[in-house]
Amino acid sequence: AAAEKRNFLGLVSEQSLYHLNARMIELELIPACETFGLGLIPWSPLAGGLLGGVLKQADEGRRSSERIQQAIEKHRPQLEAYEGLCAEIGQEPADVALAWLLHQPAVTAPIIGPRTMAQFEGNLRALDIALTPEVLARLDEIWPGPGGAAPEAYAW
Repeated sequence: AAAEKRNFLGLVSEQSLYHLNARMIELELIPACETFGLGLIPWSPLAGGLLGGVLKQADEGRRSSERIQQAIEKHRPQLEAYEGLCAEIGQEPADVALAWLLHQPAVTAPIIGPRTMAQFEGNLRALDIALTPEVLARLDEIWPGPGGAAPEAYAW
């Protein structure tokens, strides 16, 4: 309303950190985007590489930062389950992480940052991945969100 009074376009999108392991915006921000018709443009969709098959890469001897090593140890059980699920459905972890975002109704498009043509092509493959309700439910089990929109998710 304030934008209209000044003949401004107003808000059209929101850019936030959002991925399988960072879902707190599901409490209030995503419901607000849906209510006001704002597109959501998530950044860091692969959690800085954590959701890109980091365990397999570590097994192959690729070097990674101390920050990633700490994150791996913190989330090892989830990463093992996640990468196992990705292998089970025949998809690369990075592609599944992007496909999951694209299955979220408020998401317009994630901000990607491929360093190689192979990574870019993988990002494009995510557009064609149709995650079944069963796979989406398993992803929610592995990487649980806050439990719904506010205030129901944290009311007592």
